[in-house]
Amino acid sequence: MGPALASANGLELCYDAFGHSDAPALLLIMGLGAQMIAWEDEFCKQLASLGRFVIRFDNRDVGLSSKFPQLGTPDVMALLGQAMMGKPVAAPYTLRDMAADAIGLLDALGIERAHAVGVSMGGAIAQEMAIHHAGRLRSLISIMSSTGDPNLPQATAEAVAVLLSPPPIDQQSYLASYVRTWAVLRGPGFPLDEAKDLERAARNWDRGLHPAGAARQLAAILASGDRTAALGTVQAPTLVIHGDADPLVRHEGGVATAKAIKGARLLTIKGMGHALPISMWPQLIAAIAAHTR
Repeated sequence: MGPALASANGLELCYDAFGHSDAPALLLIMGLGAQMIAWEDEFCKQLASLGRFVIRFDNRDVGLSSKFPQLGTPDVMALLGQAMMGKPVAAPYTLRDMAADAIGLLDALGIERAHAVGVSMGGAIAQEMAIHHAGRLRSLISIMSSTGDPNLPQATAEAVAVLLSPPPIDQQSYLASYVRTWAVLRGPGFPLDEAKDLERAARNWDRGLHPAGAARQLAAILASGDRTAALGTVQAPTLVIHGDADPLVRHEGGVATAKAIKGARLLTIKGMGHALPISMWPQLIAAIAAHTR
């Protein structure tokens, strides 16, 4: 099916789906500032071919979902400073609100229970779903995410620099910055992805960029604090997937997540950075399929 809008949690979320709606639902949740198309069509089709109803969506404040310009643009550097000093961070909304959006989308689609699969910030949103909406999840898969514990090893200077670089103002500078960003986050040696980066960036540009929304999402991450204790209450069968070469959310974040959730299994993927490289899809899709069986 093509993209559609659903009314969820008082806002409009853009989503689309792959596979048969009577198959077990698999909700894919993207990371900071990323649109739903970062879950590549082919990746979704392969999961759907294994008997899953695969749903991807734009989080609030990104892509074609509702935006919140009236909430202002947070001063990200100031918020990062507060977070690093252990001070509470105020934000227009939190990851718990974004988890309620995802639950609202399931409501709109008439889906009682789903497998939640999230990457990076999306992994944290999936964790919040498992904490606060336990009855709605069949299972949890948290990929390249963390517990929010500020004492875990921090991102590399290079990864922070690309995350916080000023938003490009025209298409050419956006394309160049996209390629630069993913060279750092994914790491070198992924020619299949490198060949597709310009095309991926152009699709993002065409759907529309929203830097202020990404800043509000980052504020939500910083304001949501440490989930370690709350993760101890999670009942959903959990798989944690993390690359050992992740420069942004370090491998220790995945280790801590798996440790915090009773019975969780940790799958470490050698050589994977903060990305889902095409060459690693077979391993990722097999792991997701096995866990959601």
